[in-house]
Formats: sequence, C-alpha cells, structure tokens
Amino acid sequence: MTKDKNKFEINLKKLEEIVEKLENGEVDLEESVQLYEEGMKLKKICEERLKSIEVQIKKIKQDNNNISKEDFK
Repeated sequence: MTKDKNKFEINLKKLEEIVEKLENGEVDLEESVQLYEEGMKLKKICEERLKSIEVQIKKIKQDNNNISKEDFK
C-alpha cells in the first residue's frame, strides 16, 4: 500500500510540475505539446487510482455494538 501511495504521490507531483511549466509559458511549443501529452497520461493514472480507492472506502458506523460497513457515497 505504501508503494502505491508513493507512486500516486510521485505521479501527482510530476503532474503539478508539468502544469506549472505550462502555466509559466517558459517552454517552446514542441515541448509544451509533449508536456501536455505526458500530463494527460498522468492525470488518467491519478484519476484511476482515486477511483479504485473510492471503491475501497467504507463508511463504518456503530449501531448497538455492531459494526457495519457501507459503501462510500
């Protein structure tokens, strides 16, 4: 799990760096297109990871000392 978390964090950090470079406008057109393409791939990877985590998240509630799990909504 830590490995997956670290991978997510690394990908998110790379995505943030790409966005910053593109927003600063300090790269030429060709590099901008490459960075944009890489950013879109990273965005997709991050979104897929978040969706898989969302599926795993359970809301735990205690009802008369019985613990039940419900899907996160």
